[in-house]
Amino acid sequence: MPVAVQSCAAVMCCRHGDLADFLLGSPRATESPILINSATQGVLGLASGALVGFSLGLVGGGGSILAVPLMVYVVGVPDAHVAIGTSAIAVATNAAVNLSNHARGGTVVWSCALAFAAAGILGAFFGSLLGKMLDGQRLLALFALVMLVIAALMLKTRARIGVPDVKMSLSNLPAILGLGLATGTLSGFFGIGGGFLIVPALMLATGMSIINAVSSSLVAVTAFGLTTAASYAWSGLVSWGLACLFIAGGIAGGLGGTRLARHLSGRRGALNIVFATVIIAVALYMLARNVGLS
Repeated sequence: MPVAVQSCAAVMCCRHGDLADFLLGSPRATESPILINSATQGVLGLASGALVGFSLGLVGGGGSILAVPLMVYVVGVPDAHVAIGTSAIAVATNAAVNLSNHARGGTVVWSCALAFAAAGILGAFFGSLLGKMLDGQRLLALFALVMLVIAALMLKTRARIGVPDVKMSLSNLPAILGLGLATGTLSGFFGIGGGFLIVPALMLATGMSIINAVSSSLVAVTAFGLTTAASYAWSGLVSWGLACLFIAGGIAGGLGGTRLARHLSGRRGALNIVFATVIIAVALYMLARNVGLS
């Protein structure tokens, strides 16, 4: 091959690599971090995953809202970005399992859920790029503020009944796509599945009941989580051992959460109040840890 052609090929290959690194946030690491250093960490990872799965099955959200603080403050993951990337793959997998459980109950509104998720995937991709550019401690502090907003939304929509038999139409399609894009961006930026954002967003866009929104939200949680996880995994910011433990624990917890959701759907307002209180407490703790108050 002529030297000029070889040089041209080398430049094109280099540019292609630079473009991939720009789109995915940073160069691929040769080895993902391994953070499971003891049996105690393994047990804590399983227990934390079970709590995350239970939350996803019960209210369609709370996966990464709980997973990131649990990874950082309970399991002991030292890097906030690794905690975010690992929680994204674990939550996405657990959400997919819980989605199948809800789908068997016939409560997923597929037309609205798929359109919402499709719009949000683009936002989740670019949101994840922005999130990796921010300092980890600042990202956790902003994450805590978003948790407080989410808790307020849960309390606001706790008693809403909703419209039965909702379907996607020309009248609600713009709201579904617009809110899907916005929610996906926030999901990617903070590395969360976004269930607690998606549920009120679906209710606002379509007027559906909370049980339909909880079930349908898992489509978007799965899609957003996988999009964010792919970006973080490319950068080597996923602990695969910890992710597997979270997934294993989450499958068991998700089965229990889904069953309880079916039995207690009429009392979901009370459950939202309890869970919102937990979110507020965790958010205040995170703010204290990350703005120098403790």
